[in-house]
Amino acid sequence: MHCSTFLRPWLLTGGLVLGLLAGSQTARAQGQQPGTPPVPAMPEIALDSVRAVPQALDIAGWLLLDKDIQLELGGAVQNLYNFKFDRADKQFHSLQRRYPKHPMAYFLLGLSTWWKMMPTNVTDTRYDKPFLAYLDTAQTRAEALYKADNHNYEACFFLSAAYGMEARLHAERHNWRKATVASRRALVYFEKSQEANGLSSEFLFGAGLFNYYAVWIGEEYKWLRPVLFFFPKGDRERGLAQLRQVGKTAFYTGTEANFFLVTILNSDREKKAAEAYPLAQQLATQFPDNSRFQLDYAKLAFKLGKFEESEAASREVLRKYAAGQVGYDAYSGRAATYIMGYLMQYKYHDRPQAKDYYQRCMAYSEQAGMARQGYYIFAETGLARLALNESDPATARRYYRAVLEHSDNGEDAYLEARDWLRKHPQ
Repeated sequence: MHCSTFLRPWLLTGGLVLGLLAGSQTARAQGQQPGTPPVPAMPEIALDSVRAVPQALDIAGWLLLDKDIQLELGGAVQNLYNFKFDRADKQFHSLQRRYPKHPMAYFLLGLSTWWKMMPTNVTDTRYDKPFLAYLDTAQTRAEALYKADNHNYEACFFLSAAYGMEARLHAERHNWRKATVASRRALVYFEKSQEANGLSSEFLFGAGLFNYYAVWIGEEYKWLRPVLFFFPKGDRERGLAQLRQVGKTAFYTGTEANFFLVTILNSDREKKAAEAYPLAQQLATQFPDNSRFQLDYAKLAFKLGKFEESEAASREVLRKYAAGQVGYDAYSGRAATYIMGYLMQYKYHDRPQAKDYYQRCMAYSEQAGMARQGYYIFAETGLARLALNESDPATARRYYRAVLEHSDNGEDAYLEARDWLRKHPQ
């Protein structure tokens, strides 16, 4: 199994244990024993309990809990997730000028930069340097606060989050050594930040992710259990409950929690698309210019047979792509054109329109560097079926042969192509 395929679920966790697992998987691929490089023993962390915060805890200066700051940044957070990055960054820079020694502004600028990469599924490397620079400054500022007061759990929160996001990017770029170092640091501060769970639901975000994914990875990859022995014990149901609580109540991490819930609930593991749907609809409605949210909504509506909603969302994606709107590119266009092609073929019975959309889907996939996979193969299959409807077996044979070449054994598209070609040899 390729490293990037194995790591995909852990990339969603913010990188808390990503690097260690990446290093273990790399060793396995090279014929070494799982667990290389060595993993230092860590004390077990009871994530299912909310610890009592010391009565004498001084939270003065904690911007994360400052209601006035939340009121001030409400528009900025809205702009960030609605892909109005210039407006959001302007407000974050204003916060930076007023609190130059605090990590919050730098972390938010890093988060904004991360979402600039999200429309292409983090394949765009143009933002790597500024992203890492913002995180580095956030880490430096937070470390200074923590050294001055080791009960500053807000500093631990930013350290855990910043190192986790750093690990996630390094893993996306297959830099396993840096991902390992960053994820170990994230986990250390993550454990410390749990002391503040009772102060704000913001602190529950990391716990929810870890609780869910720690169980998932242990069940799916039994050979990793010796490595996971040194990590906190997860609790899948509690993790989901924590993420739901964060999604409903947290100011800064609420949107991220709901975004993760959509992915988790719609996964092959959970198979709860109906539960993911209202969250996806909520995100798409609240942030209409966020291409990732719009696509998630369009795909979920399509999956659940809500074709009118899926069509409307897909048309909006394509309209904004044609207009050159920020965040709308070939990556988003590929899914939207496939959905439209399918609807034209089976709902409207408009073969020329269906063919056009399928061909555009293949072109967008090539532009996005995702040819010969996913929607590209689906579009090839659709074009083969259209050719059969038009009594053109030569064209159908050409597309089915391509499907057979591009898809994996056992996939529905592969089996369909194989069976047809066997029954219709030249």
